[in-house]
Amino acid sequence: MMKKILLATPTMHTEEQLYIQKAFETNWISPLGPNVDEFEDRVAAYVGADSSAALSSGTAALHLSVILAGVRENDIVFVPSLTFAASVNPVRYERAIPVFIDSERDTWNMDVAALRKAFEKYPHPKAVMAVHLYGTSANMDEICALCKAHDVPLIEDAAESLGTTYKGKMTGTFGDYGIYSFNGNKIITTSGGGTLVARQAKDVEKARFLSRQARDPARHYQHSVIGYNYRMSNVAAGIGCGQMMHLEEHIERKHKIYKTYKEGFSEIEEIEMNPLNREGIDNNWLSCMTISPDSNVTPIQVMDALEAENIETRPIWKPMHMQPAFESYDFIQVEDGISVSEDIFNRGLCLPSDIKNTEEDMERIIKIVKKQFRKR
Repeated sequence: MMKKILLATPTMHTEEQLYIQKAFETNWISPLGPNVDEFEDRVAAYVGADSSAALSSGTAALHLSVILAGVRENDIVFVPSLTFAASVNPVRYERAIPVFIDSERDTWNMDVAALRKAFEKYPHPKAVMAVHLYGTSANMDEICALCKAHDVPLIEDAAESLGTTYKGKMTGTFGDYGIYSFNGNKIITTSGGGTLVARQAKDVEKARFLSRQARDPARHYQHSVIGYNYRMSNVAAGIGCGQMMHLEEHIERKHKIYKTYKEGFSEIEEIEMNPLNREGIDNNWLSCMTISPDSNVTPIQVMDALEAENIETRPIWKPMHMQPAFESYDFIQVEDGISVSEDIFNRGLCLPSDIKNTEEDMERIIKIVKKQFRKR
């Protein structure tokens, strides 16, 4: 059988094991300890935040961000439609109402014109959530300006964009709250986990409090508010400490993968790589492509051809306004007819972006994709 090429998997080094071993030797196995403290400090220093809260998942970090933003039942929250369900689920955890915003073609992220239109229809949303899709920054100047003008908290879902900058500043640090994911397929991993940063240090401390079941500082077990079991373990944080030492080389490798695809497909006019934000530097977490609507080739045909050769791909995220769980909620778009987010979904796919891919792996992938266009 031919070598299997995967979409994106963890890349381990040697430092992670040293941190894990230390956790075992010192018996720090619980959701606190020196690895947690160090990991929080490392992430905060890297992104330029004062502090961070290490949590069990990026979704947990988003949920706490929604709570910290004051979102409650029947409140309206603006969320991009083109994203993963984990962006939206925390809004529904609090029984709030998501209003989905279409994408712009320049970055695939939240369309500022559609966001402006949403504010006209719903003048008093409780929060806005921006997502930096596939590691590409949204246009934060305009989004931040709209949120400031309407005095609405901004949550940044930077789950996929750790290390991405916009005008020299790290994604996740523009809003009132920002989150990162360390799931196994992300740019670095803790096997599972996430981090929350915030504009105000007191919000990070409150997130830590809520993540520890919201236990009051009393000798007995006392709880004045509802809490959650969302804290990251000292073992997982040890993996993260080791991974942080290699984040920049992971990003550099992702850049090379994207560039290799772009150059490899340059002669195929029907293929276009996912756009990058010209105002910053993307981490290129996943390299994606779209196929011209005039082409006789479909994303399914390309994915099937790669799958037949033991190569893993993924469709673009199916927009939330098209999902059975969310199709009853409002969707705001600017263009008439098919929305931008649906068009990207219909014509796109995610290419293998594992940083362990060799030059031979990349050549193999590109050759198979190009063959689908040349034989038709």
